[in-house]
Amino acid sequence: MTHFKDKKVLIMGLGLHGGGLGATKFFCGQGANVLVTDLKTKEQLKKPLNKLKGFKIKYVLGGHREKDFVDADLIIKNPDVPVSSPYLEIARKNNIEIETDVSLFFKLSDAFIIGVTGTKGKSTTASLIYHLLKLKYKKLFLAGNIGLSPLEILGKVKPNDKVVLELSSFELENLKQSPNIAVITNILPDHLNRYTSMFEYINSKKPIFQYQNKNDILVLNDDDYIVRQMEKEANSKVRFFTEKYAMLDGLKIFGQHNKANIAAAVEVAKLMGVEEKIIKKLLKSFKGVPSRQEFIGEVKGVKYFNDTTATMPEAVITAIKSFSGKFFRANLIFILGGQNKGLDYLELAKEIKEKVVGVVMLPGTASDKIKEHLLNYKNLYEVCSMDEAVKKAKELSLPGDVVVLSPGAASFNLFKNEFDRGDQFVKFVKKLK
Repeated sequence: MTHFKDKKVLIMGLGLHGGGLGATKFFCGQGANVLVTDLKTKEQLKKPLNKLKGFKIKYVLGGHREKDFVDADLIIKNPDVPVSSPYLEIARKNNIEIETDVSLFFKLSDAFIIGVTGTKGKSTTASLIYHLLKLKYKKLFLAGNIGLSPLEILGKVKPNDKVVLELSSFELENLKQSPNIAVITNILPDHLNRYTSMFEYINSKKPIFQYQNKNDILVLNDDDYIVRQMEKEANSKVRFFTEKYAMLDGLKIFGQHNKANIAAAVEVAKLMGVEEKIIKKLLKSFKGVPSRQEFIGEVKGVKYFNDTTATMPEAVITAIKSFSGKFFRANLIFILGGQNKGLDYLELAKEIKEKVVGVVMLPGTASDKIKEHLLNYKNLYEVCSMDEAVKKAKELSLPGDVVVLSPGAASFNLFKNEFDRGDQFVKFVKKLK
């Protein structure tokens, strides 16, 4: 593959999740002249920059330069960069091609692609689909929003190989092609600090099926009204899944929400020709996805769980229901808080008052909103760091209790990203004695 040899490729946003890193490595391997530009500083990007040592790359960090968006042959936009960026507008005015690592993968790969999107459950569903298919399909790949740029697997993927992609709304924004099988888990209010309305957020999900043809398949959640309505706009065959018939008995994952994730993955596995008896067997060996209600360990009889990817109030409500159902004799202590994404916390506050014994609150604008709804809640303790949060949670808990990091908010005021937040939680839990 020599499409990009000597081309001037601008990577806009190296980022901390792996997308920019994977794209940078890919274009260096193609012999392109690569320039990485990011609003973050060299110190903030220390970890990904260390992984790029030895590559021939130019950097502009701590800000962007207008001239770089005029001189490039191709711009690769990090999904976190909004389409409305004034620098991208400069590029458009100068007819510079703009892609993401996902949109470019769709253009360059002849693989059979299964794409999964949704507000909640997409990582678990994508991982579970991969788990259910890997026995039948030896050349199977999992990438996308789950932490691996699809460009990193592009050289390994042959025509008709199977690829499972987790796709966020940000990654779908540039897409002009749709997967062979598209799955939508659910749609709930989220990212309303980026989208002007719920209507705009809903539309951001639609590219996952808008470019499908009559031979493709759209798999929709029959239990979600918004998702169900998308059948009317489909050009492809439509299949529905429902949590009503999904069972959790004998499985390592728990919680009512996982019934929908299981139902979606099972529907895809059946479409891909996996026998039902094999599906049932493989379900029992699925351990779940890191950072999503992940069991970290037990210290002096107290169980600790990392649910750092719960970045919206509905996800925390789901966690509260899951843990109160699974550990119905335990007191629940939740570590919450962070930056608001334009979301409402009234229903979460009601759930906390009913089922959570203690709340440890990290600082942030979302935390302020939550506190407004918890004025008469006596067991709320404010802290300034994850170290303090874990120590306070330990102080509040007794043997048999459960401590959960489930923030319900964005992380960027205190942490590099939600995974850094989770990593810090795990680190300080491991230090407990």
